[in-house]
Amino acid sequence: MEKKVMSKDELLKSKDEILEQYKKEHRKSKKMALLTKKEKKVLGIGRDEGRAVLRYARISSRKVRIVINLIKNKGIDEAYAILKNTPKAASGILLKLLKSAEANATNNNGLNRDTLYVAEVYADQGPTLTRIMPRARGQAYRIRKRTSHITLVLKEKE
Repeated sequence: MEKKVMSKDELLKSKDEILEQYKKEHRKSKKMALLTKKEKKVLGIGRDEGRAVLRYARISSRKVRIVINLIKNKGIDEAYAILKNTPKAASGILLKLLKSAEANATNNNGLNRDTLYVAEVYADQGPTLTRIMPRARGQAYRIRKRTSHITLVLKEKE
């Protein structure tokens, strides 16, 4: 069940077939076929976007999703304005993440900053840290300190 590792030349020869297979959906999972980092780089997948990922952010994903819904599908300047004027704890984290995604898009992929917009942004639940709070009569209540994984993707408008 191991996947064959292809060289750069082999990848470039079968580029059309691999891209077609990558775009095709699987029956059960409805997800695209997985490619390795090397294959994605050779085939040029992900060169039309700026992506930034923050893992293990010490904030609940529910709290982050409130702010995420405000900036989804907005232009980059409008997203900056919304995040700077939103009085939520997640807005500072998302502002930093937006700056990182913008830098990745302009510096690494050579995209035009003026046409960028927030194409995808989502927050998944990370591992929960459990702590204990002492209570009356020797009892102990559990405190759940939740974390989240936040992903932000910028793309160019056509």
